[in-house]
Parts: sequence; C-alpha cells; structure tokens
Amino acid sequence: MEDIIFLIRGNRNGEPFAAEMYQGGEQPYFTLRWQEDEGELHIRIIPKDFDDYGNPVGELTLESVSMTFPWSCRGGRKPEQIFMNGYQSWTDSHEHTILEKEPAISPLTSGMVEKYYLDRYGDVNFTMKPKGTGQFHGFTYCYFRDGERYRFLGSLSERAGFTVFYYNGGAQQMTIEKDCSGLRISEEWNAFDLVELSGTEDQVFDLYFEKMNIKKPAGSPMTGYTSWYNHYQNISEQIIMENLEHVHEMGQNFDVFQIDDGYQTYVGDWLDVNRDKFPDGLEPVVDQIHTYGMKAGLWLSPFVCEKNSRCYQEHGDWLVRDENGHPVCGGSNWSTFYALNTELPQVREYLKEVFHQVLDVWGFDLVKLDFLYGACMQPTPYKTRGQLMCEAMDFLRELVGDKLILGCGVPLGPAFGKVDYCRIGPDVGLDWDGSPKEKLLHRERVSTKNTIGNTIYRRQLNGRAFWNDPDVYLLRDDNIKLSAKQKALLAQVNGLFGGLLFTSDDVGNYDAEKRKLQKSLTELHGASRSVERRGRYTVVRYQGQDGEKELKVKL
Repeated sequence: MEDIIFLIRGNRNGEPFAAEMYQGGEQPYFTLRWQEDEGELHIRIIPKDFDDYGNPVGELTLESVSMTFPWSCRGGRKPEQIFMNGYQSWTDSHEHTILEKEPAISPLTSGMVEKYYLDRYGDVNFTMKPKGTGQFHGFTYCYFRDGERYRFLGSLSERAGFTVFYYNGGAQQMTIEKDCSGLRISEEWNAFDLVELSGTEDQVFDLYFEKMNIKKPAGSPMTGYTSWYNHYQNISEQIIMENLEHVHEMGQNFDVFQIDDGYQTYVGDWLDVNRDKFPDGLEPVVDQIHTYGMKAGLWLSPFVCEKNSRCYQEHGDWLVRDENGHPVCGGSNWSTFYALNTELPQVREYLKEVFHQVLDVWGFDLVKLDFLYGACMQPTPYKTRGQLMCEAMDFLRELVGDKLILGCGVPLGPAFGKVDYCRIGPDVGLDWDGSPKEKLLHRERVSTKNTIGNTIYRRQLNGRAFWNDPDVYLLRDDNIKLSAKQKALLAQVNGLFGGLLFTSDDVGNYDAEKRKLQKSLTELHGASRSVERRGRYTVVRYQGQDGEKELKVKL
C-alpha cells in the first residue's frame, strides 16, 4: 500500500470538516496516527482536547473515513482474478475479472424490493455501490490471484466498524473505507488495522489468521441431517421421529440430527413449543437422538422476532428503532421480522433464559443460529455496525459455552473464531438458480448455483476461521427439480470443500446408487484439489480413488 490518500469527513458541534492527508499528521480537530510494520498498517484518529485557537474540541461525529491508493490488476487474455468477500453468509462471493460486473439488485425490481424488504438482507443501504464493469466491493478481506500467486488485503479486526474494500479496475485504484457514518468519538479510535500479504493460497491465509491470533477451530468436520430442505416449517414429532428412525435403520452414523424451523409457535417465541406438532415437547426427541449416538441440533434466530410473535407484540421496547422511531425490519420472512436491541439488559436476560432452556434443560448439543445480521442493522451514535456485531458474537459464545454453534446469516469477520461451524453461502434451492425474475434480486437470494460458487471460493476459511457449512446436499428424486448431474455436483463440491456434510433427504428412500454416492462424499474431505477459472467456468480438479477427476460449473 503506497501513495495513500486519506479522506476524513465529519462535523464538530454541527460544523462540518473535511481533511485530505497523505500520511499521519495534525488537523485542527484531530491527529491521524500512522503505524506501519511488516505489512501491517494501523491508523488511529485521536480527537484533540483543544483546536489551534484554544477552543475545546469535544466530541467529533464522523461521516466517512477512507484511504485510496493505486492498485493494478491485469486484464487481457489471461486476466488476474479478483475476489471480494461479500457482506454476510448468504452474499454471493466468487472470483471475477476486470472485464466483468458485480451482481446487484436490478432497478426493474424496485417494487418487489420495497414490498418484500429485499434490501434488508445485505449491505445495499449503507455502502456505495460499484456500478460499472471492473468495479467491485467486499468486506473484511479480498485477494487478487495470478495463477497460484495471491495478493491479499485484509482487516485484522472489525471491532471498530466493518472494513469495506472498493476496487475500480478502470482507474486501477483501491479504496478502503470504514463503515462509521454518524459515529461520535471523543477518545482515540482505531480507524484501520490492515495487513497486506503475498504468496501462495496457504501462505497468505495461514498468516492472516495467525496475525489475528485466531486458532484453528476445535472439533472436526461432521455429517448430519437437518429437517429444513424437505419439510421446511411443516414438521412434527411424527415426521422428525420417522426421519430419525430411517437414519438409524440405514446405519448412517451421522454425527448430528438437527431440528430446523417449525417447532416453535412464532419466530422470537423460542420457549413456546407448538404443542399441536410436538405434544410432549422436544425433550423426548432429544433423548432419542442421543440414544442413537448422535448430537441433537436446534435452529434459532436469537436476534430477531416476527410480527405475529408475543415477543414483538408484548415487548415493543425491545426492538431496534430507526431515527423516526419505527421498528427496524430485517426482511419479509414469516410475518416479516424485526431486529432486537441486543444492547438492552432485558433482551440479554431473555436470551440467557432461552439458551439455558435449550441447552441445559432440553439437552441440545448444537444450536444453528440464523439471521444473525439482525444484531447490526442499525448503528448507534457510539457503536458502529461492526462493533455491535462483534459484541453480539461474543455474547453468543458466552451463552453457548462449550457446546457447538453453527452460525448463519452472519457477517463473516465478526464470526471468525467465535463459532464452531458457519454457513458460507446462500440457501440451496430445490432448483438450480431460480426464475429469471429472481436472478434480478438481492445477492443473498436462494440459489444452488451461488451456493456452489461460495463453497469453492470461501474454501480458505474452512479449518481456519471455523469449519465451513456449505449447506445441504440433496440426492432424492421427489420434491426437487435439480437434475441428477446438478445433485451430484452439489454433493461432490460439499464433500471436497465443506466442514459440514448435511442432507435433508429421507435417507430411507435411497437406492443402492445414492447410498454409494453418499458414502463416497466423506472420502473427498482432504483430497488433493485445485481450482481455476476458464472464462466464465470454474473448474475443480481433485484426486479421486480411481484417478484425477474434474468438476466444471458456470458461475
């Protein structure tokens, strides 16, 4: 990072200021401290007690803090590959070249976006959007790859705010911005903690996590079953027990059997088990899962509640509210859902009660915690989105203790080292890539194709930040529109690059061919493999038991 220009905008007591600086130095209201060492760059903004005229400076309100510098990227016949890590688990994230465009919500869908709150799942409401060919943005880290050589830029901490990378291929220029609009500071503030690395894939990612002091995740890759991608919310004790029996009868030796959404009355009312579906509660199911030698998993979305829930209707004071006093909506799922204010002691006490019941009383061993971005939808005057998200992940780790967390719908940086397993792609669909209209929607949409892309291109996080959850593989023939080739591709990519190998199929219906394919998936973990792009295709080569194999997917 050379020839860096810093731009800091904000106001003091309503008086705006803008400072353009080339390195550290003094400004009327603050000092910019610059520290560079062994590829790391640490930037601090220190408000002054008094300005140059002896007037008290007091509190500063930041509007934007960014740094811009030249960054070349080759196009041509053998273009350099550009990877920008998307905002959260579901954000489609794979390599591009400067000849390509970044996916974005189409203006043609503005009515749908407004009606179904489709702008709430990602970052479209708080980042500037690249618009043209060769313009990309991402969060926490990015890399530029020329064959096996990687040039890597990453944030060492998101606790001061999300770090957003913007690349303009036409200008051959990188801008790194801290998400901090409206933040008030009166003491030293960590604007950036960055690292620049180069080397092979393993070299740069090993060193990146070493510099963050994040240890390799405990435990190991697991196999399992989850109820969602077959039954969705239409589950009951009978359905769960039947699938559990089939798993046991088939001798699957799964590590985890997970109950997903649908056991509760409403999202947010986690202790109100639907007695029409589960007349005896969840404990008998947990006991049976344990009897069969598996861990019991349960899905929750702890930081949100839906509009029809008692939580929403009886505890309006628990909700995050915008500057107009309106509850902050997180999306259109269920009866629409809203963010809980995790800063409030009463919300934290409620969640402590929920996790005590789920883990200590009902006896679950793993919790899949979903829609976690709800914790950081609205920054406060004294905390950025990144700080709120990091503190929320700290809180979850404290609540769950030594039991297992599967994170989902979460900005990845704050989840590094905090969860045992983590989703790294969008939901698998029952078809390949949705309808033509759906392709114009947000980058977090359901898409089997995008899931495969994320599994391949976020592979470096697996076994470093956490164990990657690539979402499920599906081999069944009923209730699905994927072709046999697409199902096999999904399963093989999951086996090669995932840390969780889950299905939602009723495995009791598998024929001999499907059982053989399923059995082969665990043998793929740790197999020698390579990834390259050929035009719009991503090609994965790996060493199978009977020679070299090749998988090819158009992303």
